[in-house]
Amino acid sequence: MVKLALLAHAANAVAEHGAEHAEPVAFGFVTPGMWVALSMTAFIAIVIWKKVPGAIAGGLDAKIVAIRAQLDAATALRAEAEALRAEYAKKIAGAEADAAAMVEHARHEAQAIIAKAEADTTAMIARREKMATDKIAAAERAAVEELRARAAAAAAAAAGQLIAQHHGASADKALVDSAIAGLAN
Repeated sequence: MVKLALLAHAANAVAEHGAEHAEPVAFGFVTPGMWVALSMTAFIAIVIWKKVPGAIAGGLDAKIVAIRAQLDAATALRAEAEALRAEYAKKIAGAEADAAAMVEHARHEAQAIIAKAEADTTAMIARREKMATDKIAAAERAAVEELRARAAAAAAAAAGQLIAQHHGASADKALVDSAIAGLAN
């Protein structure tokens, strides 16, 4: 607030006096603007005399060369990365083809194993059927032989009873004599 009051007082004082500030002049003709122009001309002359623009240009050229080298290196790295990507893409495609071939090979092996198992099963069933048929035939033969043996034993027992009932000692003697005579012939 105090500052505003002082500024307002200074503005009122300038307005009351109506005075303009006097501009300082050196040697009667050199104004402050001329001093600034003269110092800038001297500065630019010194800068040109010391070859500062060449140094700046050289520094910028060196930066440009370094940036170009970095860009070339980046381009080479990108090309290398693209080549690696293509190589890995080929490897992936090859691996996928190998995997598909392995799956197909496994599928064929599985089909061959299934076919062999079916053939082996069919052969085993045929062998077991033959074994069962052979066992049944052997059992039938054994049953027929046992039946024949029983029939023969029953016939012999019946014949023995019939002979014992109908034949006496004289008939046995005549039968033995005829059997002996039949053997001699």
